[in-house]
Amino acid sequence: MKFLGNVLAVIVGLFIFSILSFLIFFGIIGMIAASSEKEVSVKENTILHLDLNGRRLVERTTEDDLNFGGFNPFGGDMNAGLVNLKKAILEAKTNENIKGIYLNTGLIMAGQANLLELREALIDFKESGKFIVAYDEAFTEGGYFLASVADEIYLNPLGGIDFNGFSSEAIFIKGFFEKVGIKPEVFRVGEFKSAVEPFILDKMSDENRLQTQYFLDDINNQAVAKIAESRGIALDSLKKINSEMLVRKPKDAVTYKLATALAYEDEVHTKLREKLGLTEDDEISTINATDLGSISKSKNITSKNRIAVIVAEGDIVSGDIDGALSSEKFAKEIRKARKDENIKAIVLRVNSPGGSIVASDVIWREMVEAKKVKPVIVSMGEVAASGGYYIAAPADTIVAQPNTITGSIGIFGLWFNVQELLNDKLGVTTDVVSTGQLSDFMNAARPLTEVERSIIQSSIEDGYETFISRVAEGRGMHPDSVKKVASGRVWTGTQAKERGLVDVLGGLDTAIGIAVAKINAGDDYRVVYYPEQKPWFEELFSTFGDKVQARILQAQLGENYQLIEKMKNLQNYQGVQVRMPQDIVIK
Repeated sequence: MKFLGNVLAVIVGLFIFSILSFLIFFGIIGMIAASSEKEVSVKENTILHLDLNGRRLVERTTEDDLNFGGFNPFGGDMNAGLVNLKKAILEAKTNENIKGIYLNTGLIMAGQANLLELREALIDFKESGKFIVAYDEAFTEGGYFLASVADEIYLNPLGGIDFNGFSSEAIFIKGFFEKVGIKPEVFRVGEFKSAVEPFILDKMSDENRLQTQYFLDDINNQAVAKIAESRGIALDSLKKINSEMLVRKPKDAVTYKLATALAYEDEVHTKLREKLGLTEDDEISTINATDLGSISKSKNITSKNRIAVIVAEGDIVSGDIDGALSSEKFAKEIRKARKDENIKAIVLRVNSPGGSIVASDVIWREMVEAKKVKPVIVSMGEVAASGGYYIAAPADTIVAQPNTITGSIGIFGLWFNVQELLNDKLGVTTDVVSTGQLSDFMNAARPLTEVERSIIQSSIEDGYETFISRVAEGRGMHPDSVKKVASGRVWTGTQAKERGLVDVLGGLDTAIGIAVAKINAGDDYRVVYYPEQKPWFEELFSTFGDKVQARILQAQLGENYQLIEKMKNLQNYQGVQVRMPQDIVIK
């Protein structure tokens, strides 16, 4: 009977899953049809509602991205595109029917540089004289940094603001390897090249702790200074509030002027009605960024002076892979822009911690070739470090935000000896027949020989010298000067500019402005983005299985999911790497 019950349970489960899949599928078809038929218009007295709570800020999303109102039927996080948001905010600034912005940013997931770029767009919006009102139940450090630009900030009476400075936590898995019988062996150049530390140490090295503290302090100081300016709070006072975490209760946020008042959302809506001149029973007319951006007219659509913005985001890997910063794909994009006569300048938008040195060098080569025929500008996003800096080095001008994470000019190789795991833990043995002394070079089933170690270390050192020479050539620096700021050390954009690794502080718009000036286009230019993106529904269906699997794992493993992801990503560490120190998460 138990067996029969299990069989029936499986059948019922499959039946329910089939029905749900059917409903979701046709629901999506319905949304596609509705979105294609909908004509977007902006009513009088409308507010742009930017609901970024719980969304991940990426460089861009598809132009026809649907707004699910915070609900994602496929699981996982909904993305918000920085380019798309800035486009909508600019349209809101000039559209006479838009009276203000209602901002929900509390739990936004984003790096500090992209938050700064979005924040600057909101500051520009305020020059129109229109209002910005922010509300949330709780604000993370980054969420509040963005919301602090608002004219009025309201916090739920039982909510909170995380305003106590930044921290960066690294995960170390040396102990795990010891338990399962895996022995990592590291080859590197540069005392600060600490990407390998999680595999060989159980805590940060002194060098890594020093560099992390150095750039973290700078990023925090920048954030506090900008919040102090926006909120009209004395900088010294705000530093004390931040360092001692004096905002511990909701009312503290009002006492220390981080929030305007405590209020429930319906009370905030009442205040919005007052600003719009509405009565209590009137509905507030709102529009989202996707819809507002869709009616924004492209500038100079017929202009032959085109600026190609190539968005390079993610780990640098070899091959031609969708959704990754892959060497063949991005080399093609740069080459295509170089050969297109209508494209007068190239802006490479880099948001990458690096990756394979070979893949980085392939992209570097195309950057060098492009620079010979037209201006090439780099705009650094949240992070452009190690391989991310490698591909940026040839540019005529490098632009970074003050809080961009960059540098990390260093190199490493990582090899794993699994002999103990195979022999002692699993009872598996191997035997080899070879024709030469090194035919089974780097066999993971045994320790490395001294000859193998010397060969690998020599390759790493040659790679480091190549990296140094690439930077020296691109930046017009002597190799010895590059080495003084290299050794794998990470810098903020401000610190990198002081050391000659960055030319100008600013965002993507600054980089585009430099490109326009170099081609003397005046106002006669058009910005086009590459690579071309798939429609949103094609992107969703292509990654449906992966998203469902990731969602299940997250639910089952909780906080341990991050560790599993780190283990899965070990395959990306194959070969010689130009990769930033541990995945830096600032929170």
